[in-house]
Amino acid sequence: MATKIRLQRHGRKNYAFYPIVIADSRAPRDGKFIERIGSYNPNTNPATITLNFERALYWVNVGAQPTDTVRTILSNEGVLLMKHLQGGVRKGAFDEAEAQRRFDAWKATKDAKAEKFKVAMADKKEIAAKERLEAEQAKNQAKAELVAKKKAEIAAAKAEAEAAAAPAEEEAAAEEAAE
Repeated sequence: MATKIRLQRHGRKNYAFYPIVIADSRAPRDGKFIERIGSYNPNTNPATITLNFERALYWVNVGAQPTDTVRTILSNEGVLLMKHLQGGVRKGAFDEAEAQRRFDAWKATKDAKAEKFKVAMADKKEIAAKERLEAEQAKNQAKAELVAKKKAEIAAAKAEAEAAAAPAEEEAAAEEAAE
């Protein structure tokens, strides 16, 4: 029985979510599987991956063949690197402690790089939000100035009309007094 490590498609249209499973290669994509070892959600930025590292390493060591996408996921999570390092230990190139040290160093640099990316994305969002706020404030200020200008024009026209009406009223009052 040839086993595969592959993705099963779940979720709705245009919003897929993929459990990572161990399955017989003859089983349908979303059908029967042996074990679920994790999940992959490409809808977030960066993509969210949960993986049972030990079980994934076990299945890779016993010969389960990952699909292309799962191979990339396993590589990014370090499963394939650990398999490679364990091969070096079996051959006697270095001991288990050295293999673990190398893996930990690789994982630390990878985590630092991922954290830097997340911080950069957060900064980018914050800067974009500030720019949108400044643009909105400038637009509101321009609109307020326009409204104030119109109100000033209306007030000036009203004062002018009152000023024009005042002498007419004084003349009318004077005529009334003369009669």
